[in-house]
Amino acid sequence: MATVVRGVTGTVAVIFLLHILFVVFDANQGNGFVHGVYSVAKALVLGLGDVFTPDDATLGVVLNYGFAALLYLVVGQLIVRALNRP
Repeated sequence: MATVVRGVTGTVAVIFLLHILFVVFDANQGNGFVHGVYSVAKALVLGLGDVFTPDDATLGVVLNYGFAALLYLVVGQLIVRALNRP
């Protein structure tokens, strides 16, 4: 079970990282893969997409989705530790 949690949270973090990269480098949103990553990232951000509201929208994406990725990884690790306790 711990492996599943680690895999899911790691996958979500990778999706957020891809989303950040696509925004920073202005990827073509008409591309199916890019659009899919945007859609999945938006669904998984769970209200954390506007924690930080800088004037620069790109910086906002980096901060908010980076924060969400970090939070997923930390919470996932805490769950893994709890599952591995005897």
